[in-house]
Amino acid sequence: MSEVFEGYERQYCELSANLLKKLTSASLLDGEHKKQKISEVKAGVDDAEALIRKMDLEARALQPNVKAVLLAKLREYKSDLNNLKSEIKRIASASLNQAARDELMEAGMADTLTVSASQKDRLFVSTKRLNKSSDRIQESRKVMLETEDLGVSLLQDLHQQRQSLSHANNTLHGVDDNIGRSRRIITSITRRMNRNKWIIGAVVTVLVIAIIVILYFKLSK
Repeated sequence: MSEVFEGYERQYCELSANLLKKLTSASLLDGEHKKQKISEVKAGVDDAEALIRKMDLEARALQPNVKAVLLAKLREYKSDLNNLKSEIKRIASASLNQAARDELMEAGMADTLTVSASQKDRLFVSTKRLNKSSDRIQESRKVMLETEDLGVSLLQDLHQQRQSLSHANNTLHGVDDNIGRSRRIITSITRRMNRNKWIIGAVVTVLVIAIIVILYFKLSK
């Protein structure tokens, strides 16, 4: 496993545990202290998502068998982070409803909460719309991040394919060089064989002439 990935993973685990503690304490608070704590948790969630993106990029650059294991682990981290976001929304929604009730109480309209059911329904509908708008914003942001990650992944794949093609091209050049050297060696051997053939022919001719001369002198005697 990559040391860089392990470093990011340690940071994420520490940050995730800290966010859970902060969220638990935020659920026990009221008013501005609760809003401040929720804001801190949301900022921490952004940091956690950034760490997950870094881990994802690092995992995709590793060997296929290692990459598959790490990507499965990252899917679990993303699921845990989505659950944390849902809990943040629930606590923030409860805080928003409480804040709306407090404002009505301060304005001397507390009786409308119990007397006027229509106003209570409108308040509920408004809160629901706000929650839906927040969900849509989060989904849009999630799609944007996934698109960004996909683009980075495609660029990495293209870079790897380019390196593979470059390596194959260098290999072909090496094969061409070896073929050229082999051809030169064969040509040199052929030339030497031709020279040796002429030398052997000349030696044989000289031996035949010498034998003929010797036989001639012996027969003449």
